[in-house]
Amino acid sequence: MPQPLQLKWLLVGLLALSSLMGCQSKANVSSLTQNACEQGEDFVWVKAGDYILGSDRIERDNAYRISAAASAHRPEDISKAEKNLRRQGWFDSEPDREVRSQPAVCMGKHLITNADYQTFVKATGHRSPHISAAEYQRQGFLVHPYQTVRPYLWQGQNYPSGEGQHPVVLVSYEDAQAYAQWRGQRDGQTYRLPSATEWEQTARGTDGRYFPWGNDWQDNATNWAKQGGLHTSAIATYPLSRSPDGIEDMAGNVFEYTSTFTQRLLQKATVMKGCSWDDLPGFCRAAYRHSRPLGSRHILFGFRLVKE
Repeated sequence: MPQPLQLKWLLVGLLALSSLMGCQSKANVSSLTQNACEQGEDFVWVKAGDYILGSDRIERDNAYRISAAASAHRPEDISKAEKNLRRQGWFDSEPDREVRSQPAVCMGKHLITNADYQTFVKATGHRSPHISAAEYQRQGFLVHPYQTVRPYLWQGQNYPSGEGQHPVVLVSYEDAQAYAQWRGQRDGQTYRLPSATEWEQTARGTDGRYFPWGNDWQDNATNWAKQGGLHTSAIATYPLSRSPDGIEDMAGNVFEYTSTFTQRLLQKATVMKGCSWDDLPGFCRAAYRHSRPLGSRHILFGFRLVKE
């Protein structure tokens, strides 16, 4: 049985973990009305109701199958590809499927673009989206060589030529928060990042579909590893990746930061939703979740806002 001092520190640890992981899971109830939400057409009202969240064994097994089929070079390689994916357990830690009553949320219709973010950078002097080769190496989750990062690097306060309507990347969770605060002050509104649950309810709609367009994978539906040229695409390029309520890019293009926290290798991390331009089909399901430390900057990560 724990001694009093041990019990004290056990309780402190549990409270800290609860604060880290639980405070962000509570429903965010806004007093905003639908009319106020949709004024200006940059945000969309996602109604309150019962939503299917998480995944079950059937959905996860399907995710492994479609990802293996997409990654295998030959039909005879599919079985081996699926075994490798299962060995890594990519989809095994998703929350269990459940029906949950969710409040309404006023979700940003679009990802924040390079042009949006440039306005913020010029107004505030905040750092531009950039990362040095050394910083990139220190992050430890390279995925791509630094050479692949170079086309996304801003030059001073200027984004890559011709990519004003592409989602901004190479920004951290803290950068996204700073943008939300600045834009709120500019617009006289309150903005924040969506929670993981709000993001998922938006992407799935009231029928709990796996993808914004339905339960069956479609190769041309979004920007993923075999569609889109292995680069970000302009927002709203893929109509099928539009949510049932009309919110764009709810699968593919870039992963999105959320306000939900977890732990990753003893570091505080943000849960990320969606999938990116280099992903396989199973990762593009609304139930899938990913996590990265709050200071991460990568060419696969972007964000959108919620209005309160």
